[in-house]
Amino acid sequence: MIHNGRRKLPYDAEAALAHLRASDARLAALIDHAGPFTLRLGHSGTPFTSLLESIVYQQLHGKAAATIHQRVRALYGDDDPTPEMLLTTPADRLRAAGLSGNKLAAIRDLAEKTLSGVIPSQRTIQRMRDDDIIARLTEVRGIGPWTVEMLLIFRLGRPDVFPATDYGVRKGFALTFLRLPRSRPVTAADLPTPDQMQRRARRWAPYRSVAAWYLWRACDLAAAKS
Repeated sequence: MIHNGRRKLPYDAEAALAHLRASDARLAALIDHAGPFTLRLGHSGTPFTSLLESIVYQQLHGKAAATIHQRVRALYGDDDPTPEMLLTTPADRLRAAGLSGNKLAAIRDLAEKTLSGVIPSQRTIQRMRDDDIIARLTEVRGIGPWTVEMLLIFRLGRPDVFPATDYGVRKGFALTFLRLPRSRPVTAADLPTPDQMQRRARRWAPYRSVAAWYLWRACDLAAAKS
């Protein structure tokens, strides 16, 4: 659904905030400090085009990745290719657009698994459970759980995803819930384990995506102070 030019979240953000405030006083304090929940969903591409973009962006800074992604799309008239188009494009043309050998192998595996039905259609993925989506999409070479979790939160708008291995979420958790000395920066040794985070996060269900978004904001607030 599009609202004022933006895709509307498929859940009630106000209900999510009310639940998080009631379930955790420290998280409620972070919400008050960070301000309104302004998550906006990315474009509503298919699982194939979303994962294609994710693979291109892996391990690159945003501007460099955007340039390579634009070059790849330029091969197809400034549009996203279909899996069939991608598989029939000579490797040297894709390499010339800036794709590494590993990324080329990954996007071709993605195209093959889309055609074979491993990667679901947009209509099918909307009806799937989060865990089933992660299991299916991580069959693609180069796609791990974190990449799928980002798709679930920022493309599909799933409300209860908690990326406990994400560095920013771990750092935000440490800043919010652990008693760290304010006289020094957060170090790797300060970061909580995913299990430690998951235990506290149980009280945030079914809105752990919203909680994660505020933990990222905790990092932004700390950076603004430094």
